Amino acid sequence: MSAEQVSSLCEQLVKAVTVIMDPASTQRYRLEALKFCEEFKEKCPICVPCGLKLAEKTQTAIVRHFGLQILEHVVKFRWNSMPRLEKVYLKNNVMGLISNGTQNILEEESHIKDVLSRIVVEMIKREWPQHWPDMLKELDTLSKQGETQTELVMFILLRLAEDVVTFQTLPTQRRRDIQQTLTQNMEKIFSFLLTTLQQNVNKYRRMVGAPQERDALTTPQKTDLAQEPKAQANCRVGIAALNTLAGYIDWVAMSHITADNCKLLEMLCLLLNEPELQVGAAECLLIAVSRKGKLEDRKPLMVLFGDVAMHYILSAAQTADGEGLVEKHYVFLKRLCQVLCALGSQLCALVGSDSDVDTPANLGKYLDSFLAFTTHPSQFLRSSTQITWGALFRHEILSRDPLLLTMISKYLRASMTNLVKVGFPSKTDSPSCEYSRFDFDSDEDFNAFFNSFRAQQGEVMRMACRLDPRTGFQMAGEWLKYQLASPVDIGPMNSKTGEGLCSIFSPSFVQWDAMTFFSESVISQMFRTLDKEEIPVNDGIELLQLVLNFETKDPLILSCVLTNVSALFPFVTYRPEYLPQVLSKLFTAVTFEVIEESKAPRTRAVKNVRRHACSSIIKMCRDYPQLVLPNFEMLYNHVKQLLSNELLLTQMEKCALMEALVLISNQFKDYQRQKVFLEELMSPVANLWLSEEMQRVLSDPEAFISYVGADNKIADPVLEDPSGLNRSRISFCVYTILGVVKRARWPTTLEEAKAGGFVIGCMPSGNPIYRNPCTEQVLKLLDNLLALISRYNGIAVLEEAVGPFGCRIYAVCSCRHPEWRSEVSKERGRTHNNLYMPEMVAKLGETFAKALDMLEVEKNAILGLPQPLLELYDSPVYKTILERMQGFFCTLYDNCFHILGNAGPSMQQDFYTVDGLASQFLNSAFVNLNNIPDYRLRPMLRVFVKPLVLSCPSEHYETLLCPMLGPLFTYLHVRLSQKWQVISQRSMLCEEDAADDNPESQEMLEEQLVRLLTREVMDLITVCCVSKKGAAEHNSSAAADGDDDEMMSTDVTPPSSAELTELGKCLMKQEDVCTALLITAYRSLSWKDTLSCQRTTTQLCWPLLKQVLTGNLLPDAVTWFFTGVLKGLQTHGQHDGCMAALVHLAFQIYEALRPRYAELKAVMEQIPEIQKESLEQFDSKLLNPTLLKVADKRRKDNFKRLIAGCIGKPLGEQFRKEVHIRNLPSLFKKVKPSLETDVLENNEDGEGLAALFEP
Repeated sequence: MSAEQVSSLCEQLVKAVTVIMDPASTQRYRLEALKFCEEFKEKCPICVPCGLKLAEKTQTAIVRHFGLQILEHVVKFRWNSMPRLEKVYLKNNVMGLISNGTQNILEEESHIKDVLSRIVVEMIKREWPQHWPDMLKELDTLSKQGETQTELVMFILLRLAEDVVTFQTLPTQRRRDIQQTLTQNMEKIFSFLLTTLQQNVNKYRRMVGAPQERDALTTPQKTDLAQEPKAQANCRVGIAALNTLAGYIDWVAMSHITADNCKLLEMLCLLLNEPELQVGAAECLLIAVSRKGKLEDRKPLMVLFGDVAMHYILSAAQTADGEGLVEKHYVFLKRLCQVLCALGSQLCALVGSDSDVDTPANLGKYLDSFLAFTTHPSQFLRSSTQITWGALFRHEILSRDPLLLTMISKYLRASMTNLVKVGFPSKTDSPSCEYSRFDFDSDEDFNAFFNSFRAQQGEVMRMACRLDPRTGFQMAGEWLKYQLASPVDIGPMNSKTGEGLCSIFSPSFVQWDAMTFFSESVISQMFRTLDKEEIPVNDGIELLQLVLNFETKDPLILSCVLTNVSALFPFVTYRPEYLPQVLSKLFTAVTFEVIEESKAPRTRAVKNVRRHACSSIIKMCRDYPQLVLPNFEMLYNHVKQLLSNELLLTQMEKCALMEALVLISNQFKDYQRQKVFLEELMSPVANLWLSEEMQRVLSDPEAFISYVGADNKIADPVLEDPSGLNRSRISFCVYTILGVVKRARWPTTLEEAKAGGFVIGCMPSGNPIYRNPCTEQVLKLLDNLLALISRYNGIAVLEEAVGPFGCRIYAVCSCRHPEWRSEVSKERGRTHNNLYMPEMVAKLGETFAKALDMLEVEKNAILGLPQPLLELYDSPVYKTILERMQGFFCTLYDNCFHILGNAGPSMQQDFYTVDGLASQFLNSAFVNLNNIPDYRLRPMLRVFVKPLVLSCPSEHYETLLCPMLGPLFTYLHVRLSQKWQVISQRSMLCEEDAADDNPESQEMLEEQLVRLLTREVMDLITVCCVSKKGAAEHNSSAAADGDDDEMMSTDVTPPSSAELTELGKCLMKQEDVCTALLITAYRSLSWKDTLSCQRTTTQLCWPLLKQVLTGNLLPDAVTWFFTGVLKGLQTHGQHDGCMAALVHLAFQIYEALRPRYAELKAVMEQIPEIQKESLEQFDSKLLNPTLLKVADKRRKDNFKRLIAGCIGKPLGEQFRKEVHIRNLPSLFKKVKPSLETDVLENNEDGEGLAALFEP
């Protein structure tokens, strides 16, 4: 086309770009302009001349950028079809733009430089080195033209390294060719980078005056104004060179980094004192010092412990810190702190290893500088040093070094300051606050960080005290005495708990809190480290007496006092006469009130004190039962006295004290005596629980609702609560049953158990059969407990359901694409309705309409919303009677199932042999589950069903677990399928009119609950069915509420020993249950929960399917399983861990079943973009065992390529235009020598054979 046509088209493009970028343009015009530009890039044959014309210096920056974008588009998408001369023409013109087509380095826009460097890198990726061997020479020539060109060359080299090595955005062969050529030329490249850096830095320093010269001058000299732009240009190039070095240092051979006596490291240390370049230099130094690899290669890094390097590092830190809080200097300090941490890691790796590295002479100077960061006002910097301190204190050789040992007291002294929780971004009460405003968005963020930081400090302090326990104890004692003697300073903010009391921000409380954590950490470590005779008993008892004599009415400080009592309690084992004083202190705290006979709701701070005291008593009785046993009668009488007043303690507090008594009673080691004691202890509960009134209440849902007061309308929802006592009686019974079931046990040694009458026989395996002294008492209360659950759940019976396929797995209807549905028979109604049914909810009073809803705190936990800090302590536990009612229902439900979950391990044979136990469970815990919301079903599965399964002896599988789990798994499959179908439909509905009965937060909550329930169900099925002997457990139950990081795991090959358990085999024998398990496992792969998908794929799917492979599976079932895995790939393919696991599973199924089922090939043929020839080839090898010589990994890789069309992509990649980079002729072809001729026949003496073993 002629120049006029190019000019005309360019004018139109300029207008279009102007319309696109003009904020005043209408949406219609902007879309038309955008469409015109995109069509031009895709279809116009004269893109190159137009792009070059638009990129001229005379155009505006926006137009130039668009012109360069056109050229980049041409290189990325048209390069393969361009004639060679046109490629050369484009390349030369682009290099010409770098040479003289850009503005001065200080004037040119950064986005122009970026796109220009991108174009060159795209050409390099397609042509270098094979078709463009002189590329590096051309870049070198360009760099000699001036700073502008040198900076662009730096950008090109950096982007090339990022694309090829860091992000690996090109095909394997091209990447290998380019990386190997880069490696071959690395010496030249590094020399070029270092020379460029050195020259430009020297020029810059000469023009502005080096720091040393500036300091020496009495009157600072200003840079000559004419020289200022030149100096800035050199500085820009220096920064670009440092950034480019940072892109290479991470992966080049260590020899380049340490060449010429570590010239690079020396330069970087010098630049730490250059304000404009110090951040880039610190980045490079950090990357270099963080390198892993052979220890021998890392030895030269120890040069940084030399006098010169250490001087520059320390002086740079002092200068940056001395200039106050400026963001740039603070960022530099963070980098410098990371450098010192990485240096410490290298030191720990090299000293004492085979690399023969001695402790450096400057270790003391290094430790001093490191301690300076640990004592810096920034909480972030303090926390950054902790891991390295831990590594040093743990190190076999360094931990014995006198210099480090002298540091322990300094570190502990610094920790005493660092443990004080100050520095909230919203406050101004500490120098840390200003730094926190840079590091944290809110007080909640800071609080979460600080809790983690404090835990980390605790670990490191314990390591330090392992080396010097006495120093830590002495410091803890001094601090404790100081706090006990100091007056209380509540600060400017009063607590809402009462006038003159501390809030969590009060100066006194934060000091008490820090001191308590410090004491707890160092004292516990001292007892673990020192021998008995070395323990400073007198000092410890003196401290304990001081704490016991200390009186306070402040709940927050009293809580700290109780922790100190617990921390010092081990000293009582040496002086038992102090036990009554300790018990007296704790019992006083159990009944603590801020205002005596207070009628107002207790705040959380007060409740925490009382709960803390109860927990301390339980802990003491659990850990030191022999010590407490002689005082049992005194303890028992005290508890009876407290229990006699019904209003004095909450039900949980009463139960906690009874648990403590039960723990001590375990030390009787006499079945009859303990049984009599438990009967006496539980008699008030039994009388109340088995009374006629309670029988009536527990047998009628309406009577139950009325009894607990949920049908009332309350005028004052804060103070008025007429039925509170009734609720507390039910709670007391349930809490007590739970406490006894959890704590009552037989002696741990068999001899003591036999002597005490706890053993009543032996099982066929030879294991003893124990009896629990609480069994008789608990079993007579069991009926009413199950009645309570059935009132809570409903009185309908879960009938046996038909198979989830709607048919048997071996008799699937022969439709082409079966949709296997499941239906649970309608439940047989009985006399009463369910608490959660609409009819029952309607009976709730106006005040309690939402009594069965989740508590706000539960919602926030599921949604990951932080609790406001002050609310945690200053607000009542339940602000209104509605919240109290919600808490009652929630706790009651959970505790009932905790009892059933603990009953098996506690009572063993006596529990499992209860007549008709399975049907009792089906008629209570599992009735009418449709009405139970997800947030109540989850805890039932976790705290009842799972423990029951884990503790049940195999002889009761057939009579108890199978009749119970079969209908349960069938039901859960139906429920989850329906829930996920709703979520799927909801995400597909895009119509605006389909919005919003349901607010967004409610939808999010519901979806997250379904995810958590899914994980719970899949974990339960895995626990029931799969044993993972010798394999690493995934701890899925612990992670059920989160741990989404696990989805990034790529260790996906299922453990080879993953086999079905005996229970799993038992369940799989029942066709309906087998069908439900298989369907749930394989359908869950396409539910939108990545964590559940990965766990199910790796742990469950193959062992379940393998169990039925020997049977005569119908083709429709086989294709459904295989399709289920492919659907999973479509849903979760974007996550590497999931994708690898699903590919492995699909490969296993195809390889195992394809020889028997040709239908699997038909499924494969429907995969988009599948290459039929490759499929035929793969199939023929699979069906012909003689051809199966390829390694398993190669076969799997081939299979993955075949099914690539159904592997889901991230949203950002789904509509991206594919970039194709052709492979060039290979540079490095290895010719394999013939072993017979080249080696074996090479030498008669057999010398050639040795060549086989040469590296």
